[in-house]
Amino acid sequence: MKPSDKLIQTIREQQIQPVPRWRFTLRNLLLWSAFAAAALLGALAFSVVLFAIQQTDFQVISHLSHSRLELFLGLLPFFWIILLIVFLIIAIYSIQYAPKGYKLTLARLVGYSAALSILLGALFFIGGGAQRLEQAFAVNVGLYESIQEKKVKLWSMPEQGYLSGQIEQTSAGAFQLKDFEGKEWTVGHEGAFIPPVVLLERGEKVKLIGKMDGPGRFTAAEVRPWGGMERNGRRGRGE
Repeated sequence: MKPSDKLIQTIREQQIQPVPRWRFTLRNLLLWSAFAAAALLGALAFSVVLFAIQQTDFQVISHLSHSRLELFLGLLPFFWIILLIVFLIIAIYSIQYAPKGYKLTLARLVGYSAALSILLGALFFIGGGAQRLEQAFAVNVGLYESIQEKKVKLWSMPEQGYLSGQIEQTSAGAFQLKDFEGKEWTVGHEGAFIPPVVLLERGEKVKLIGKMDGPGRFTAAEVRPWGGMERNGRRGRGE
């Protein structure tokens, strides 16, 4: 018996039916939908990672007496990094099993998926969406420690020369500061470096580098804006 005849006989005996075309169409649609969703969610996660990097003062970390590696690891947004990796893997898997996806090497699959997430994530970050997303997540997920909370911890070590909070009153060469734990400080800033973006006005949030002179007293060598090079005044603890 010819091989072709054997194949026909096997098909008849096992009553094998052709797979409907709509199943292939649905499978491809699901694969491409999974790829698009994974790429988008990966982009959101990457944008929050960018926001965390923007908010972290790596120059300050190098001056702290704590273990630099320990403190650096404590500031990293591991939750979002893990999400980014998970969505990247889903995107790679989806496109690999999509039509003609098998022709792409693993390096190209990783490159295309990562490039798309990075591009969309960067655009989302530039548009300010990363901060809003991270803040919304912090409000609605009780166990999540936000980037701003990590930042407050870093800048709430007056004994080591790092203090932050909101200006309550100003006077010549000094101002009254309420830190994010509600404690009042008298801060002297004669001769301190103060960038033009810092106006030293009531309600402005700042972070200080200097030294603690005693209970409730601090001398600033540098006065920096709390939110990077933006104007301050956002609502909420440490925002």
